[in-house]
Amino acid sequence: MTTPLPLEPIETASRDELAALQLERLKWSLNHAYENSPVYRRKFDEAGVHPSELKSLADLARFPFTTKKDLRDNYPFGMFAVPQDQISRIHASSGTTGKPTVVAYTARDIDTWANLVARSVRAAGARRGDKVHISYGYGLFTGGLGAHYGAERAGLTVIPFGGGQTEKQVQLIQDFRPDIIMVTPSYMLAIADEMERQGIDPATCSLRIGIFGAEPWTNDMRAAIEQRMGITAVDIYGLSEVMGPGVASECAETKDGPTIWEDHFYPEIINPETGEVLPDGEFGELVFTSLTKEALPIVRYRTRDLTRLLPGTARTMRRMEKITGRSDDMLIIRGVNVFPTQIEELLLKQHALAPHYQIILTKEGPMDVMTLNCEPCPETAPDYGALDAARKALAYDIKSLIGVTAQVNVLEVNGIERSVGKARRVIDKRPK
Repeated sequence: MTTPLPLEPIETASRDELAALQLERLKWSLNHAYENSPVYRRKFDEAGVHPSELKSLADLARFPFTTKKDLRDNYPFGMFAVPQDQISRIHASSGTTGKPTVVAYTARDIDTWANLVARSVRAAGARRGDKVHISYGYGLFTGGLGAHYGAERAGLTVIPFGGGQTEKQVQLIQDFRPDIIMVTPSYMLAIADEMERQGIDPATCSLRIGIFGAEPWTNDMRAAIEQRMGITAVDIYGLSEVMGPGVASECAETKDGPTIWEDHFYPEIINPETGEVLPDGEFGELVFTSLTKEALPIVRYRTRDLTRLLPGTARTMRRMEKITGRSDDMLIIRGVNVFPTQIEELLLKQHALAPHYQIILTKEGPMDVMTLNCEPCPETAPDYGALDAARKALAYDIKSLIGVTAQVNVLEVNGIERSVGKARRVIDKRPK
């Protein structure tokens, strides 16, 4: 067996060394944004702050936040901080809820990104010569190309499949025998379903590691995937506005939340209501400031992801608790705050039911109505008594543990539409 890939010195540097590097880079990033982005010059001036006033990392709290609205208001290229002839690549979000957010990269940004995804892949346990099957979508979405360049940089053999064609995915996994897969956790389940449909036990395939991201998923989901696939499953975190995949990633030896690559991204946790910076260990909204990005520096970007900052374990850099919810994913149902991952956690306890689900929200008069559609596990599908018991137990758990009433429907096997990218967990039909 080949030896693990070596760590970079910064991954084991002292906290003091890391803080000194962060402060130096933060000063550069704020100045770069102010001097070269008219949007940031205006935001800083309106807030009455100047990059020269940053004397310590704590001074960052005086600078204004950036939100998705800022990128949409300056669509498409108004946030860029370098001339067009220095931009090597443009990516964008899907724009399903409005104008897409557009991001740009210089050649150096692309190089940094590849290095950080390589670092993430190595942290997951990759070894030189491993083959990696990439099922993230290629194109404007940052997932596919981000994973691709990073895996190549780590010295892996890349199989650039992309999303969709699930039968073909299974065929090539069987034929090419990859060691690693990079994909959304929900699509991993779809691939596992297709393997079983073809009479293949997913746990017997060649995969050793799954690197999953692009959507919230619980530790219960991790355990279910690991048992079913016979792999180690780790969480990679990123978002296009900050860079893409590889902002943070779990280390295989601990699997205790993604380590933030703090030499390139400075994290804060804030109270989502007041914007107040919270101390490490307290739960709130994750905010990032880029330290090295050239084409699109980002200052105090409100991710809407809910988590807490924790001390480093496998690395000296801080971790964040595994993200299982976003403030904009939160559903308010009859006055109760509900996250889809809470439903997922309870569903996974019902072993007669498969881990596929969809929440439908409607109104009956003034009252919210939540319907939860799920599926039987194929092996329990004929056992109507077991399925009815599981359905009633799930409805009871949702009512008693979350505090909302749900109409639970068990559909046929494959009754929930499979997504080839991020799963569509919620369909909200309530009048706006």
